[in-house]
Amino acid sequence: MLTGQIVNGFVSGMMYALVAIGFTLVVGVLDKLNFTHPEVLMFGGFVGVISLNVLPLPWAFVAAIAVGGAMGLITEFIAFRRFQGSDAKITAALASMAVGLIVTDLVQKLWGTEAVTLPPLTGWMAQRFSLAGVEFPNLQIVIVGITLGLAGGLHLFLERSKAGRQIRAVAESSVSASLLGIDVRRVTQAVFLISSALAAEAGLLLALRTGAASSDIGLTFGLKAFAIMAIGGLGDLRGAAVGGVIIGILEALMFYFGLGRLSELTVWAAMILVLMYRPAGIFGSTHVLEQRA
Repeated sequence: MLTGQIVNGFVSGMMYALVAIGFTLVVGVLDKLNFTHPEVLMFGGFVGVISLNVLPLPWAFVAAIAVGGAMGLITEFIAFRRFQGSDAKITAALASMAVGLIVTDLVQKLWGTEAVTLPPLTGWMAQRFSLAGVEFPNLQIVIVGITLGLAGGLHLFLERSKAGRQIRAVAESSVSASLLGIDVRRVTQAVFLISSALAAEAGLLLALRTGAASSDIGLTFGLKAFAIMAIGGLGDLRGAAVGGVIIGILEALMFYFGLGRLSELTVWAAMILVLMYRPAGIFGSTHVLEQRA
């Protein structure tokens, strides 16, 4: 039914949005691309493989946030701290790509290249609810709730906290922020910690939804999130959230109309169309785009 596909698309879009928001946070504040981000997403699923055998589900979510945040700090230290300035953007991006490749290789050495099945959900999480005559797993409520909670919490953190105001100041100008006494390095670390924690949480949610963790998911899912960031507007968190939901629903509608084989092309076709008419993205500013050039 159409309602079922739209709901499924919305849930997928929420996970796309969570990853794209993390991508966008780093680009918006540091004006650099973190290519380790998709591999942090992938590793979040394997955190579930490890933790769900010894911990209840709520603690598995906490573990994903902690491990993802730690991976973000490690990436910042290895790939970005030593490469500062506008002339080091490509070097830092390549270094982060190398870190991502190392993470993927380690995962494949430990768990192999095949998907690893997670322990089955039990209790309320294994049950289903009905909406408009269509049944959905309760897990989808959890996915939407966690995603909205994290996105809303991030918005409040950036808008109302002292640390959030410092992050926004660095996003405007790291030089001016430094002159005002803001510790730019600490802000940078906080940005990597938050963005990677979001990615790992999305990876765990994705693994729970599919029932398995795969070392290949970072490439496919992460590239889509990168395209969604471009669709929404580089550095714009609203655009990442809205773009993720739009792409998720469009992909679901492709399946509904019998075009499932083409669903993987949806995000790329949408990106091309949007950038043809709005090079800065849906919510992006042309002025910001010129500054980044």
